Amino acid sequence: MLHHFHTPVADIPLPERFTFPFCYTPHPLCVAAAKEVQAYLGLQEAWKEELAQGKMFGVLVVRTQEGETGYLAAFSGILAGSNVHPFFVPPVYDLLQPQGFFKIEEEQISQINTRIGLLEEDEEYKRQMQQLAALRQTAQETLEEAKRQMKRAKEKREERRREAALPNSTPMTPEEESALIRDSQFQKAEYKRMERAWKERIAPLQQTISNYEAGIQVLKSERKQRSAALQQKLFEQFKMLNYRGEVKTLCDIFGQTVHKTPPAGAGECAAPKLLQQAYLHGWKPIAMAEFWWGESPKTEIRHHGHYYPACKGKCEPILGHMLQGLEVDENPMLKELQSGKKTLDIIYEDEWLVVVNKPAGMLSVPGKEDVVSVYSMMRERYPDADGPLIVHRLDMATSGLLVVAKTKQVHQNLQAQFKNRSVGKRYIALLQGSVSQDAGTVELPLCPNPLDRPRQMVHTGYGKPAVTDFEVLERKDNRTRIAFYPRTGRTHQLRVHAAHPLGLHCPIIGDELYGRKSERLYLHAEMLEFTHPVTGKRISITQKADF
Repeated sequence: MLHHFHTPVADIPLPERFTFPFCYTPHPLCVAAAKEVQAYLGLQEAWKEELAQGKMFGVLVVRTQEGETGYLAAFSGILAGSNVHPFFVPPVYDLLQPQGFFKIEEEQISQINTRIGLLEEDEEYKRQMQQLAALRQTAQETLEEAKRQMKRAKEKREERRREAALPNSTPMTPEEESALIRDSQFQKAEYKRMERAWKERIAPLQQTISNYEAGIQVLKSERKQRSAALQQKLFEQFKMLNYRGEVKTLCDIFGQTVHKTPPAGAGECAAPKLLQQAYLHGWKPIAMAEFWWGESPKTEIRHHGHYYPACKGKCEPILGHMLQGLEVDENPMLKELQSGKKTLDIIYEDEWLVVVNKPAGMLSVPGKEDVVSVYSMMRERYPDADGPLIVHRLDMATSGLLVVAKTKQVHQNLQAQFKNRSVGKRYIALLQGSVSQDAGTVELPLCPNPLDRPRQMVHTGYGKPAVTDFEVLERKDNRTRIAFYPRTGRTHQLRVHAAHPLGLHCPIIGDELYGRKSERLYLHAEMLEFTHPVTGKRISITQKADF
């Protein structure tokens, strides 16, 4: 399980602190270890097809009690139908052991699924459902025809009354008026009897089907209860260590979070597996990295061989416990925020609004950390402004034009323009790779990745429509300079549309979420065009990118 480096690493100094797992540049020792793991994966012919579909792997450089440096390797989830393979660390808890409670109970739940499936596909049940549907359809058509007849009869009665009221016409006798009233009452009563008769015909069949479906619902309820109990018992088996030797189950760890319950698959990612084995053997974790191997999944964006931070939804609470006692690097993103540019270039200003050039690395609005943002600087500059100031946002890593309103009314007007998509926007970006089309449109619906915020994912079911027009400006050295014209304003829209295989499949250079990290994200909001809320004039402002 502990691997010795085959490549020379004696000259590589050890890091002073352990890797901050949610934002990092892989340490050279981790890169060396990852290359050896990747070479091993390349030799596994039996896994070739599964590996091609994509999987996350991780390496952990450790120091043994004897002072020896080596590394551990792990994969997330299950590989080749098993979670135990000699080259990799074992799982924190092996839920696939044949005689374990999980497999036994899973089989029981599977049997319930089979029974539910058989009941739902029962031929007699289907026949009765079809019969019920046909009966309801006939009843509806018959009653609708009866209503039409009643309406025609009513129109004839009204017509007779109008004729009788005309000059030189024979007036209606009391007997005739009474007959018309009786006719109306009879038709209404007849309709009620007909409606009641159809209900009586439908009711026995509906009751038979309801009784049948109640049996299905009982099984579904049992399945739900047993699944929840099994999941709870499973999470209690994951006893996670930290560097101090303290133990917490997944239930203990996630009990302190907003959702209270661990998500499916918690504890089965590479990072927790690696740390658990290091602690069990008394080895000190030195540095860690995770990389993707294979094709990108359809919803998320993963690039073969790229390094990725630990996921937030499943791993952040777990690693928050497991890293206690270790000296861990500061969050590099927080350091960048604290050390970033503290001035803003004013591109346009009048008594109602201002347009600034936000530098890359500055937040549009304050986050959890108390750092400088466009909002804080504008609030300081315009202390008497009575509105929320910030009309729209740019990602922290994106530079470019941002509109700030000085009054509440101006803010509301500008936000309405953004909402109804009457604001013209142009972004300039440098992409890694060559975009084949000279111009076109990307339409990929987007939604947040619930287990790995702030990443967005492409999802046809839950995603909101996102549309981006583009125009290639230049191609050079396997890079593309491009203009984006977003029609919608979803979070990370341009970044995902650029990187996703179904989009341009060329990530923006410096996009560490969807591509590779660089000195900056090469994305700039170059042009804004909007109607001035007070003067009514159309304003167009341009600020060229500095790259």
